[in-house]
Amino acid sequence: MDTSTTSEDKPVQRSKVTSSKSFSFNIQREVCSSCEKTVYPMERLVADKQIFHTTCFCCKHCNTKLSLGSYAALEGEFYCKPHFQQLFKSKGNYDEGFGRRQHKELWADKEHETKTA
Repeated sequence: MDTSTTSEDKPVQRSKVTSSKSFSFNIQREVCSSCEKTVYPMERLVADKQIFHTTCFCCKHCNTKLSLGSYAALEGEFYCKPHFQQLFKSKGNYDEGFGRRQHKELWADKEHETKTA
């Protein structure tokens, strides 16, 4: 404490005030699922429990910007509705249309393993 006197010779106590130049907040940083950069609240979009920048939320097939009302998701991949339907209809099922093995092949493999065991 710093003490000084006034014109009436009464001691006045003055405290030293120190200010911090930086503040420390324990806020968890959110990262975009697409570009892996920080997402700030004004540019934040959440789809299927994943966080995106509004500009990074795009169709995997044609790269068109998506909105919450114009997308379809399959196994963590996001598509515009026209391409989702096109890829689904091209093979008649989700697996082949999107380049994955059919479930019936996986079941056949399991049946074969149980018969040989």
